[in-house]
Amino acid sequence: MSRRRRIYEGKAKILYEGPEPGTLVQHFKDDATAFNNEKHDVIDGKGVLNNRISEYLFNQFNQIGIPTHFMKRLNMREQLIREVEIIPVEVVVRNIAAGTLSKRLGIEEGTQLPRSIVEYYFKSDDLGDPMISEEHITAFGWATPPEIDEMTALALRINDFMSGLFVGIGIRLVDFKVEFGRLYENELMRVVLADEVSPDSCRLWDITTNEKLDKDRFRRDMGGLIEAYQEVARRLGILFENDRPEQSGPVLVKS
Repeated sequence: MSRRRRIYEGKAKILYEGPEPGTLVQHFKDDATAFNNEKHDVIDGKGVLNNRISEYLFNQFNQIGIPTHFMKRLNMREQLIREVEIIPVEVVVRNIAAGTLSKRLGIEEGTQLPRSIVEYYFKSDDLGDPMISEEHITAFGWATPPEIDEMTALALRINDFMSGLFVGIGIRLVDFKVEFGRLYENELMRVVLADEVSPDSCRLWDITTNEKLDKDRFRRDMGGLIEAYQEVARRLGILFENDRPEQSGPVLVKS
């Protein structure tokens, strides 16, 4: 790993120079962070699970025509991705009141929203990823109006698809965050889904019990984060039913 050129390191992932021009290797770390990195821990096996779950979902997105940066999984912790210019706007889609929405508006957590709500946040760790409007995005040149429309449309398509996928395995998609990038191919540019989609970036509740199967278990000191992520992977059919090692990380199947 030391022989590869490191391009960027974030809170949960490292990007390395890829084997071909226009490609990168995305490495998933075991780091768990919350509250703009004020809370931090290393949880054995978390990166392996997020890599595999995100791979599964990105493959599904590619198959239904949602453009992404994902090419293939390389090993237990790494993916080969297309190099994109990240748009510094996080798009959040909310279906059920939870987290900051409940706090901001005084809506009881677990309340079904009248419709899916799309929010935008400026991607800046130093500023704590503040909530922004379309006016901010266009005024400061972070994205053009057509790019905002494309990101919003793709986020809602992702929401429709994942809501159906997860309800089929007994999980409620409460909300999620996605990021997009500009992919340049010859003279053409298109907006594609980037980063990851995993229990780190989604709120996932068991339909029957409302048990949290996402990073809120870490944020709220509930414990059992790895077990929750393993349960998501098991229901998706990418984790052996009876093989859940406690120390060495999860055993994943299906290439």
